[in-house]
Amino acid sequence: MLLAGLSTHSRVVAADGVKLKVGFAERDITPEVGMEKPGGYGKSYIQSIHDPCKVRASVFDDGSSKVAIVGIDALTAPEYLVSAARDGIAKRCGIERYSVMIAGSHSHSSGPIGMFRHGDYDHASEFVQKLAYEHSTVDDAVYADKVVAAIVDAVCAAHDGREAMDVGVGKMLAEDVAYNRRFRMKNGLTYTHPGQGNPDIVAPAGPTDPEVGVVGAWDAEGNLKGAIVNFACHGTASGPGSSANWIYYMEQAIRGVLGKDVVVVFTPGFSGNVTQVDNLSPYARESGDDQSRFVGGNVGAEAVRALLSMHAGPTGPVAAKHAIFEIARRKPSPEKVRRAYELAKKSPEEVGSTDWTFAKETVMLDALLKKAPKVNCEVQTIQIGPAVFAGAGGEIFVEFGLRLKQESAFPFVFPVSFANMSLGYVPTERALGSNGGGYETRLSSYTNLVPDAGTRMTDHLVALMASMKPGPIPEPGPALPFNPDPNSSGSKPWSYGNQPPEVQ
Repeated sequence: MLLAGLSTHSRVVAADGVKLKVGFAERDITPEVGMEKPGGYGKSYIQSIHDPCKVRASVFDDGSSKVAIVGIDALTAPEYLVSAARDGIAKRCGIERYSVMIAGSHSHSSGPIGMFRHGDYDHASEFVQKLAYEHSTVDDAVYADKVVAAIVDAVCAAHDGREAMDVGVGKMLAEDVAYNRRFRMKNGLTYTHPGQGNPDIVAPAGPTDPEVGVVGAWDAEGNLKGAIVNFACHGTASGPGSSANWIYYMEQAIRGVLGKDVVVVFTPGFSGNVTQVDNLSPYARESGDDQSRFVGGNVGAEAVRALLSMHAGPTGPVAAKHAIFEIARRKPSPEKVRRAYELAKKSPEEVGSTDWTFAKETVMLDALLKKAPKVNCEVQTIQIGPAVFAGAGGEIFVEFGLRLKQESAFPFVFPVSFANMSLGYVPTERALGSNGGGYETRLSSYTNLVPDAGTRMTDHLVALMASMKPGPIPEPGPALPFNPDPNSSGSKPWSYGNQPPEVQ
């Protein structure tokens, strides 16, 4: 059932568009050494700092509507954090709540937000609370407050710094950079990361999306002030220390060509089953930082190509729409829960690390279901002229993003995962079928939506996009008409080059 929906109203834009007012800003959210590091099911801690983690914000204004697209270097963008940031933004600079999209980059080397909070399991037994708070990654409340403040400050700084800019949209392909990590096996099942050289691999179980989508904005002097980059790949190319992951090197590549102060907002595409790991490669894997540089450098290079190739000018409209609807959680069987309690009460050494971890997760999920058997799922579309950002919360399989691109009338469709909330992995129904399987389908306190969740999210996003009309793609003016008269102002042959060959 559709619980809520909203659309901002944009004026009708002429065929040649309008001059948008645009602003960009960034703020630092680098965590401290000793804080928890998210991305796993157990405790892990930050031991050093490799590069800054940031909030990067963009604001677009067509004169009657304003939207903000925000990227944060974080595992996810949890709903409580997004809600607090939206409240602060609306109060301080007037951008409506559902005109703000906040996406986590899914960096597995970022700060302690993105899993769950202290208090989320206070309703459960003392045993479950111990599993949750002492043996799982927990958000840091002080750090979360810092991130909220940074988001509000960055968005409002971008808003207050708006100026008339030329806006362009483009896309390129970064191929052989990201790979589907799920494989069909000879036993009829699907495995995640089956291991290089595994003779039982039949074929990849799904596609990738190599498209690098880019929106750029230039000031009156022709300086690139900021860009939004969209690409589908996990942020798991983790080097030593806290880091924005490969997004750091993407930013470095863009700034190296187009200016050291360019603000680069990153929105992750639908990449729940896509990472930097090539399971079919016959060669040894590179170190985490080398992988990070490879992915980020390649994506950044393609973003530079897109920025240098696009024409910027007036466009529009600017608009935002959203829908909120209920999705149920999958329930483990009573026997599975009973067995999980037995295993979780033993030590990981006795049970085995993997079995103990998922027993712990089953126990936590059982407690979570007693409190929240359903979730309210938000999906959102934000339009900037001919481009639409289609966002949903979770590690959504790439197939759904490709469907969005296929079924939309927009020439530029940029799926955004980890947008506005965190709902765990969202696999296809096929992945949860008899020939499916793999890590992304395992039940846990993090991943537990019913099999058709991704289809329903995508259906809603397709409908939202269908209710929006693409704006004009900025294009350069036509070439002068050809006129061979040397005294004319038209296009003419080059006088050095319109001669017969000289052989003597």
